[in-house]
Amino acid sequence: MSKEAQNQLVKRRKVFYIPGYDPIHPRRYRELYRKEGADQAKISGYAIGIKPKKGDGPYGWSVQAEIEGGVTDAEIDVLVWSDIVRVSMADSIPATYWQLIRTAWTYIASGALRRLMWMRKGPVIAALYPVGMLLLQLGIALGLGALIYKAISFLIAPYLGVVAQGLGAIIAIAAIIGILRWFRKQDGKFFAYYLMHDYAYSARWRGANPPELEARIAQFSSMITTALESDVDEVLVVGHSSGAHLAVSVLSDMIRAGHVKGKKPILSFLSLGQVVPMVSFLPDAWRLRADLAYLCTRDELTWVDVTAPGDGCAFALCDPVAVSGVAPEKGQKWPLVISAAFTQTLSPERWKELRWRFFRLHFQYLCAFDRPKDYDYFQITAGPDTLGARYQGRNHSKSRIVRPASKFTSIEP
Repeated sequence: MSKEAQNQLVKRRKVFYIPGYDPIHPRRYRELYRKEGADQAKISGYAIGIKPKKGDGPYGWSVQAEIEGGVTDAEIDVLVWSDIVRVSMADSIPATYWQLIRTAWTYIASGALRRLMWMRKGPVIAALYPVGMLLLQLGIALGLGALIYKAISFLIAPYLGVVAQGLGAIIAIAAIIGILRWFRKQDGKFFAYYLMHDYAYSARWRGANPPELEARIAQFSSMITTALESDVDEVLVVGHSSGAHLAVSVLSDMIRAGHVKGKKPILSFLSLGQVVPMVSFLPDAWRLRADLAYLCTRDELTWVDVTAPGDGCAFALCDPVAVSGVAPEKGQKWPLVISAAFTQTLSPERWKELRWRFFRLHFQYLCAFDRPKDYDYFQITAGPDTLGARYQGRNHSKSRIVRPASKFTSIEP
């Protein structure tokens, strides 16, 4: 047995993946892990494979990897809230346009939108995109409807007189509805409705968690607590996009309740492509701000936050605690803020291929890098080192943003 294998910190790991605002079945993440993990293993010179999960519980899969002479087994569970997402996306076309008005008003009137732009314009532009795209779709539909009305009125007015105007109006309205429905069916290409529902979900509650989401957070806490009572070496929680701020609340609840007791299993938290400020900057996000202020000081876990300036949908290199205005004067330990540095960890050819695929880049953290540095999703989730050991001695990225920017910093009503 090699020296590396003898000193192996993790032989068995339990991973909980909390996705972002995503209505799709979690098998998508399994297939992504299978394909991208195989690519990364080939590039980096290690072995990794997945098998069906054993036993009951959330949807997931098993992973076995041989890295640096050690063999590690990992069980990965997806903590699903896609059913909540699907319900929130079930609104009609008129209701979606009402969401547009309500969401824009919430961010503009509260001052959150202006302050978010102090840090990164990319995610703010991403937030404004569905507004602009939906208004463009409405403008096209209304414009074509007006042309149809005028054409019909002109063609048949000499024969039907005033009736032609009524008939033209009926056909024009039908055309407008048909065009808007067509745009909605094509949303897999435009993502306008999807993103509108995403931002509207938090804005509707002004940053607070609705009851169904609080109930799901409690379920997630219970599942992770059970894993902490097992004989694995590390329990790793991964929160991607909106899943990052859910994970903050899940872990805060667990630690407050005294469920994180011993040194084994080691508890680790990896946040990826986080959009925490989109919620924490809202007036009623007391719960999230309190959890950020609490979690950043705790010794019970290691928290590493990974973003990349190339990801236009994330608040890249923004310390989510500091920019939310809740960092303590002394005692902040977490998160360690590092960059996945897409322009360095992807070859020029690969970066050129992905650069304008904004939605795909937001998932790059879960994918293979053809010029990897110290961030490797598959070594973190299936390798021999704990998250803390992997980044021991690592400094924050030099471009880390810590300037408090939120107007609302209270942690209780």
